[in-house]
Parts: sequence; structure tokens; C-alpha cells
Amino acid sequence: MKCPFCSNLETQVVETRISEDADFIRRRRQCSACEKRFTTYERPDVTFPAIVKKDGRRIEYKRIKILGSMNLALRKRPVSTEQVDNAIERIEEKLLSLGLKEVPSNRLGELVMRELKKLDKVAYIRFASVYRSFEDIDEFRALVDEVRK
Repeated sequence: MKCPFCSNLETQVVETRISEDADFIRRRRQCSACEKRFTTYERPDVTFPAIVKKDGRRIEYKRIKILGSMNLALRKRPVSTEQVDNAIERIEEKLLSLGLKEVPSNRLGELVMRELKKLDKVAYIRFASVYRSFEDIDEFRALVDEVRK
């Protein structure tokens, strides 16, 4: 594994941990040249379904896009990175368990909203207000009332 700091090709694994749910392995590595440490994650290589956008385009599923959307909704909210990672893991498990080659983007959006609702109600409302493209305040009020129940 190449060092992300100095690009040296010789690094050593100094610690290995299996995640709580055994879905991935976390490794701490140390560069033999600059001696800096960094973390890598080992996950199974699986094929996720293609995401079908509203306009019919098919795009590749990208974890980083889900992470970015969730982090934007969770900005300045008291939710840990670990909680977000676990939520994304659940979304990905659900996508894989569907057994489909293609998934509509609205289905993926609903999965994200479900996880955000569990994590933080304010983040859920932030995401839903953009995702559902509210036209007026009554739609927004209905969402807030739903969360209050």
C-alpha cells in the first residue's frame, strides 16, 4: 500500500480490527520512510445496482455521493462519523438485498431519508426539504408535523 503522505511503497500494518458487524477490516499502517500512520479499510468487492435517475439516465452507485449528501444534511449536528458510516452500511446492505440490477433514484433517496430520520430529525428535514422539492410552506409544515409525532 502506497503511503498517502510521501508515496513510499513500503508500509507496515501495525494494528488490525474487525468492525463490530464484521463487514470490514480496519487497518492502521505506518510508512517505513516518513513514519506517518494512516488508516485503510478492507471491504468485500461487490457490485451495486445501477441508479436510474428521474430523466432515465443510469449512473453507477457511488458511496461518496451518499456520504456527501448525508454530511450536508448533518452539518453542525451532533452525529458522529461512525454513526454516519453505520447508516451508509445499512443503506448498502438494503440495496444489495434487493437483488436488482437497477434501482430508481427515488428508492435510494427514501433509504437515505429513513436513515437520517433515525440519526437526527433536523438533518432528516433538511434532506427531505431538498429531496422532495417542496413547492410551498404547507408541504414543509406537513413534514415537520410528521417528525413531531
